Amino acid sequence: MNQVQAGMTRSQVRYLLGTPLAADPFTKDRWDYIYYLKKGRTGHIDTRRVTVFFDGDKVASLTKPSDAVAAEQEKSAAEIKNGRIY
Repeated sequence: MNQVQAGMTRSQVRYLLGTPLAADPFTKDRWDYIYYLKKGRTGHIDTRRVTVFFDGDKVASLTKPSDAVAAEQEKSAAEIKNGRIY
């Protein structure tokens, strides 16, 4: 996610993030990437959504979780990995 920057081409974004999960057939200038992971016994769910907006063939803007939200999710995942939460 952090590698995607304004001005990149659609091909470059697809190389970095893969095929978008949801490509709106009516708005060709928007790609949505949705990440969902549910941990086994803990039931912890980690979700993230990234939306890439294009102007023609170039990235115009990117919407992603704030650094604070991403850090909290990473902390929560690390606590589960270390066996502190069940």
